[in-house]
Amino acid sequence: MLYYLAMHLKASSHFWNVLHYVSFRAMAALLTSLIFSFAFGERFIAFSRSFFRSKARELTPESHRAKDDMPTMGGVFILMVVLCSTLLWASLTDYQVISMIICLLGFGAIGAMDDWLKITRKKGISSRTKFALQCLVAGLLAYGLMIHRGGTEISLPFFKFITPDIGFLYVFWAMFVMIATSNGVNLTDGLDGLAIGSLIPNFATFSLISYLAGHFFMAWYLHIPFAGTAELSVVGSALVGASIGFLWYNAYPAQIFMGDVGSLALGGALGLMALMTKQEMLLAIAGGLFLFETLSVMLQVYSYRYRGKRIFRMAPIHHHFELKGWPESKITARFGIISLILCLLALMTLKIR
Repeated sequence: MLYYLAMHLKASSHFWNVLHYVSFRAMAALLTSLIFSFAFGERFIAFSRSFFRSKARELTPESHRAKDDMPTMGGVFILMVVLCSTLLWASLTDYQVISMIICLLGFGAIGAMDDWLKITRKKGISSRTKFALQCLVAGLLAYGLMIHRGGTEISLPFFKFITPDIGFLYVFWAMFVMIATSNGVNLTDGLDGLAIGSLIPNFATFSLISYLAGHFFMAWYLHIPFAGTAELSVVGSALVGASIGFLWYNAYPAQIFMGDVGSLALGGALGLMALMTKQEMLLAIAGGLFLFETLSVMLQVYSYRYRGKRIFRMAPIHHHFELKGWPESKITARFGIISLILCLLALMTLKIR
């Protein structure tokens, strides 16, 4: 909105030209999301106490029973903040911005449906239905991305000249990245501040990559694919600001949970950012914590089904450390540090090619 207003006002004053710099609008989007979060967060929590009461997840430590009746669906607030900030500062004619909005709303709607049914009927949508809906949203986004992306090559970390072209299989690859990241973040969302605290460095990392991959000479200097994603960094920055703002209320002891509406939407958005910047393989490093959480569940299920033994005391892995006696706040802090380190390692690979 302000981007288009500046186009009309720049003839009257050079001041308005500043709004045409992506870097300025990205920082403004981050600060706007923070301001909105602090200004309206308490009101949304009070609203959630009346309408969005949660029940502790099944298959969690007994200590989580104390979290029954906690306000939930805070992801709705995150999405509202991100959308408002994006509408203010981003170019709404950019295909990537529109795709991010569709991704957030699409995956968010699936999570909201699941959360609402858990609140009203004590049981969410089935895993099969949830997966089918995720495939539908991810499939539409993946097909549109393949058409507008200008190629179906995959960029590999450490190798600047190896870019396999997978053709139409790219649609299924993109679907896998979005759905896997979405579910990975959902599995990580089990402790106060854990998922959102780990998402912040990831959104910051891919916002920076979006900016670099959106400028031809920067991309050429770093030997990364030019993806024309500069405008995407505005949405990414809005996600960073909204995530920091939500962490203010979600940090231990949490005042509100973000629910599936938040974890599914933010995970899907992170996967889509990685795809748009043509650095989806880098997500395996930066988002290694989400990958590790997912693998812990898969290994636990496989081991118990075929060996009759558990590898961990409880999966996902954060519950294992919880049952070992680690305080919840310590797990969250340490996992957040690990996530930050992994993101820094991912950024280092941009130059190691």
